[in-house]
Amino acid sequence: MAKPGWVRLPWRRAESHADDPYWDVFLNTPPADAANSVLEAIRRAPEGNVFPTRADLHTPDVTTSHVQEMARYLGADLVGVAPLDGTDASGYPFAAEDDPGTARGIGGQVPVQNGLFVTFVLSAWIRELGFHATMTPDLDGPRLAVAAKLGTLDPRGRLVTAEYGARVHVADVIRTDLPLATT
Repeated sequence: MAKPGWVRLPWRRAESHADDPYWDVFLNTPPADAANSVLEAIRRAPEGNVFPTRADLHTPDVTTSHVQEMARYLGADLVGVAPLDGTDASGYPFAAEDDPGTARGIGGQVPVQNGLFVTFVLSAWIRELGFHATMTPDLDGPRLAVAAKLGTLDPRGRLVTAEYGARVHVADVIRTDLPLATT
């Protein structure tokens, strides 16, 4: 009989998944149809409208800290802000996980899914504040993360941070006209 207050969770076990044939398939087999992937569903989701009345904001420093706090609340581990040009700034959360580029199957794509979730919701939140925000996957996220002083690039062009080393996935960049201070 278990002690009062002690709960045994059946799924928390130290055993390997060697005896589970579905585990390997889940982790190492790409989806037969990319349209069934959560990644494609989020990427194809239409952006919402920008709220017509802009919110009253504090200084760019305070607004930046609010954006960083929101991104961390949504699951980002590190968040940086770097200028893209004279008018736009970019806030980009990214999840510190294994490199999903080496994962063949959908199970290994969890960092990408988490990054897309954070950038999608954070972009929507910025639009609700009355400012433009869009996810931009074609910008060089690792280079912009270095510009935001979040780490350095290794010889392969991957971001390396003090907290997570090279095991970092940089999510899509968010382009916005929200007045932010660079970090």
